[in-house]
Amino acid sequence: MLFTLIIIIHELGHILAALFYKWHIEKVLLLPFGALTIFHEKINKPLKEEFIILIMGPLFQLIGTYFLVKFYGVPVLDYSLAILSFNLLPSYPLDGAKFLNIILNKIISFKRSHLLTIYISFLTIIILLLKIKYNLLIVLIIVFVAVKVYLEYKDHNNIFNLFLLERYNNDFNFKKHKNIKSLNYAKMKRDYKHLFKEKGKYITEKEALKKRFDFKSKM
Repeated sequence: MLFTLIIIIHELGHILAALFYKWHIEKVLLLPFGALTIFHEKINKPLKEEFIILIMGPLFQLIGTYFLVKFYGVPVLDYSLAILSFNLLPSYPLDGAKFLNIILNKIISFKRSHLLTIYISFLTIIILLLKIKYNLLIVLIIVFVAVKVYLEYKDHNNIFNLFLLERYNNDFNFKKHKNIKSLNYAKMKRDYKHLFKEKGKYITEKEALKKRFDFKSKM
């Protein structure tokens, strides 16, 4: 009961922050060993919003733990720290991987950030397999996480194309700019507008993406 209550408090932090920013919540999955809030939102939402929604989960959990300890004592703290430590591991679909991905997106392109987070997720699973003591629950958790990472890897190209298609179909008001000296879409970053260099002159992001998605012009 305490384990489930801590999980619910954690997810409540994500949910309240998401509602504040008017993100669309598709569903909340309550699993035997945790929970997962699934959003139906654009990939190109501001990184700041994503970060605040993400950080509110652990923050709510810590605040909730403080009050629960007063009622139930130290065992609640042990449960909460165990849940928090696991959830901050850098592996999809855990919060740790999402934190990592946000940091990487501040530094490198969206495509490389996503791939690098996937590779680090696989590495995290391998380390867990080598270091932990096994029981049925641990095995189920690792299998669940490994499947999620594999599906994220398998869906990488679709996610990248969706990232580009959103840029083509929507007008995002990004203040930062980046010049790309070719039509290399893999260099595009979140929170940035781009100019692409083609045949010695720069073209806008919309013009560049039109060459990829305007199928009528290719017929």
